[in-house]
Amino acid sequence: MGQLDNLLEKNRAWANGIKSVDPKFFDRLSNQQAPEYLWIGCADSRVPANQIVDLLPGELFVHRNVANVVVHTDFNCLSVLQFAIEVLKVKHILVVGHYGCGGVRAALRNEGFGLISHWLRHVQDVRDRHQATLDAITSEQDRIDRLCELNVVEQVGHVCQNNIVQEAWRRGQPLNVHGFVYDVADGLLRDMGLSISNEEERDQVRQTAVEELVQRPVRAGRQKLA
Repeated sequence: MGQLDNLLEKNRAWANGIKSVDPKFFDRLSNQQAPEYLWIGCADSRVPANQIVDLLPGELFVHRNVANVVVHTDFNCLSVLQFAIEVLKVKHILVVGHYGCGGVRAALRNEGFGLISHWLRHVQDVRDRHQATLDAITSEQDRIDRLCELNVVEQVGHVCQNNIVQEAWRRGQPLNVHGFVYDVADGLLRDMGLSISNEEERDQVRQTAVEELVQRPVRAGRQKLA
């Protein structure tokens, strides 16, 4: 037996389970994908996009990287963004961070090695921009989680600044950009109060989200993470 036979067995069981409920599911899926949502999230194995929002294959287009970063030099992310908007015609882009993010923790602590150190510089830029807010928080775990939230706000801004998104808005294509943080401790998404549907809304909605964020307690009412 091969080392990964257990995965193949799980795959067969999963496919058979889907077909037992909907015999034509894979026939339809093989002919077209028409998701309304693009998920831009962290590569963390504890944050499975489709399962979190209970969507089937074909209903969610997904891009993931360390610490859910969106930057103009990442052609992988930009290619996904362009395909999702111009070909799939998604209506919603969800930027989703998560509490306890290892990439955000490393950025806060100036940790990392090799290429990951360069990648996390993007998160450290967010840290440096909000250093006074973070310094006012006594608990390191709370600082990490606040930086997770601030990082989502910043990455939503980056999505909205991208010319692919701005071109879609200029031609009148319905497109909304949202920010969420997922809590690994309870499985729930937290709405960051970000929902931007045009260029005019971008700066005001982002600024309001930051102001409201720093006013409320970190981790209020949430289970402590291990």
